[in-house]
Amino acid sequence: MTTAAVPVRTSCRYRRAGDYLSAAMIHLRDNTLLTEPLRPEHVKPRPLGHWGTCPGLNLVYNGLNTLIRLTGQRTLLVTGPGHGAPAIHANLWLEGTHAEYDPALSRDGKGLAELVRRFSWPGGFPSHLSPGVPGVIHEGGELGYALATAFGAVLDDPGLLVACVVGDGEAETGPTAASWHSPRFTGPHDGAVLPILHLNGYKISSPTIFASMSDEELEHYFRGCGWSPRFADIRRSPDPDTLFGQALAAAHRDLGADRPPMLILRSDKGEGAPVRDTGGRPLAGTFRAHQVPLKHVTDDAGELALLEDWLRSYHPEELFAGDGSPAPDLLDVPPEGDLRLGKVPQANGGRLRTALPLPRLDAHTVRVETPGTVDASATEAVGGWLADLVRATEERRDFRIVCPDELESNKLGAVLDATPRAFSGDVPGYAEHLGSGGRVMEVLSEHLCQGWLQGYLLTGRHGLFPCYEAFVSIVDGMVNQYAKFLKMARETPWRAPVASLNYLLTSDGWEQEHNGYSHQGPGFINTMLTKRSTVARVYLPPDANTALETIRRCLDSTDLINVVVTGKQPAPQWLGPAEAAAHCRAGAGIWDWAGTAGDEDPDVVLACAGTTPTLETVAAAWLIRRTLPEVRVRVVNVVDLLTLCPPERHPHGMTGDAFHRLFPRDVPVVFGFHGYPSAVHEVLHGREHADRFHVHGYLEEGTTTTPFDLLASNRMTRHDLAADALTRSSLGDRAEDVAQELLRERDELLALSYRDGRDPEAITGWRWTP
Repeated sequence: MTTAAVPVRTSCRYRRAGDYLSAAMIHLRDNTLLTEPLRPEHVKPRPLGHWGTCPGLNLVYNGLNTLIRLTGQRTLLVTGPGHGAPAIHANLWLEGTHAEYDPALSRDGKGLAELVRRFSWPGGFPSHLSPGVPGVIHEGGELGYALATAFGAVLDDPGLLVACVVGDGEAETGPTAASWHSPRFTGPHDGAVLPILHLNGYKISSPTIFASMSDEELEHYFRGCGWSPRFADIRRSPDPDTLFGQALAAAHRDLGADRPPMLILRSDKGEGAPVRDTGGRPLAGTFRAHQVPLKHVTDDAGELALLEDWLRSYHPEELFAGDGSPAPDLLDVPPEGDLRLGKVPQANGGRLRTALPLPRLDAHTVRVETPGTVDASATEAVGGWLADLVRATEERRDFRIVCPDELESNKLGAVLDATPRAFSGDVPGYAEHLGSGGRVMEVLSEHLCQGWLQGYLLTGRHGLFPCYEAFVSIVDGMVNQYAKFLKMARETPWRAPVASLNYLLTSDGWEQEHNGYSHQGPGFINTMLTKRSTVARVYLPPDANTALETIRRCLDSTDLINVVVTGKQPAPQWLGPAEAAAHCRAGAGIWDWAGTAGDEDPDVVLACAGTTPTLETVAAAWLIRRTLPEVRVRVVNVVDLLTLCPPERHPHGMTGDAFHRLFPRDVPVVFGFHGYPSAVHEVLHGREHADRFHVHGYLEEGTTTTPFDLLASNRMTRHDLAADALTRSSLGDRAEDVAQELLRERDELLALSYRDGRDPEAITGWRWTP
């Protein structure tokens, strides 16, 4: 549904109201419509915010309002300069969206005063965008991710336009540089992204690279990236709204072109602010307008006068009625209902989400009659099941896999039998499994994968991010920001739950093939342990059946960040499907078949988490049974790492009684762990006698070598685990002698690896036997 165009004069007045409200939010706490002379007590004691980008954001918001009213185009706004939040708040108040979510922000004098006071105020809105702000799926606090998020939002939503404002400071980041290539991964099922590169000249204290480039240089750069740039330079325009509106309308008409349009908006930094401060230094149009141009208003009468002159230059008495409500003509500017930028349904994507039709696992589980007697690849099993899921969602198209060119390397290639890799660019040579409608997105940029998936999830869909474990840490900063977003979204009553962000980490450091020290890095687990317990989950399934069950459960969850770490190489399988399901429900359990304690309390517990540590731990228990059978050993496997936490620290934490059933009081525990030992010590903090846990894990020792040599370098071989367990048992000298013999055996086997260039059959051919 379209409506008549709003008169240019009204549109200009609307933008002026937005600028006034933005400046007032940064500076004022009272006298919000300047009905009396401005005094120091009317000003916030700590003015916070970023004025520099606000005039440009108000111009863009105003232009989009006009476009939507004329075309009925369903539009989502992604704001890279998230610190320009005052502009977004101003428009949300003017269009009435704020009042719908919070009646205290009503479109009258009382609501206006509350809006202005609440910005950057304790208990109010933060200085940047956040999940508590309607219309927001991207905060823009950490720069670089707006454009990738925008592209994720349009995937599988052909009727959606995402207008994405990219600040010229943000444009200098690596993730943004990669994001300009995203159109090569979209296809006929997807909507359109319209980037608006806002060049206002400066970042915090320096000129920006892109603003210093000529129009010709910018034209060549972006055409080389596949775009058709249009320029809107409003710096000396007598009618900036019309100039920008014409460029916006032309770009909208070209959305279906082979070379997609983008806008390059040039404006002055912080336009409208005082030209100079009381010391004569330039403000408007310089980096000094980036944040708060006038910082000493409360104790400098000259600055207070400058602020009052600045605010009165917008003539608020012409824009707001006597009761503080917007002038009647301003109410005609925004579109109506769900076409408002603050109300577009995709901005609260949890309301659009429907549960995935998760296939049964049966066709992909591994039959295990005796533990350890059959080998299988966990990720191959998962890949077959994911292929079924892709087929089950073919019509609804709400599930995607993003991966940094590692799908087949991680043995998930079965998915490519169900859908090709998304790619719409020209292919210079031979390629396989490519198609413009594909739902696997492979690109050698973890940042792009993360951004795409965040945008996809936050607009109501589902996805999976497989990655080499060592390189997922490239997105540490992004996942930090996303975890904060989820935390705040959970605390926002009107936000509906979204599908969880699921990582499948494989090609881990213990699985040596072609790679060495650079590919060994299990630290993403530690990163997740710093996140709120309401958000973070870490799983280490030890075999194919537990991996299948874990991935199924993760894809059925909401509002979480799930990290699943498992192996891709064929390895011994320990649990049948029913046992695996029960084990995953419990999170940790005793493997009676692997130990020797029976119903008695053990002399020592051998615990494990992770594919390789589980194999070495089961083998360590086998070694103890072979060399010193009188030692009572219990084997405990942990699939959900956070079950080790006390329940008051994490919702998955076991009760004290359950914990002591696995790990009896005063019994030493030797723990073979997939990652850094510090992670286990961290989750155990608060448990009774946690110092009895002795963790073996990755010690930052490695190179390109054999698996057994790598294990030995990090004191994680079966011999190391068994020797440590015997030494810590209460059997005295006899146990110590056997421990030393096991370590000598380790060294003899290691010598064979060095001599032959491969691990001996005693290691590679070992099988667990009762």
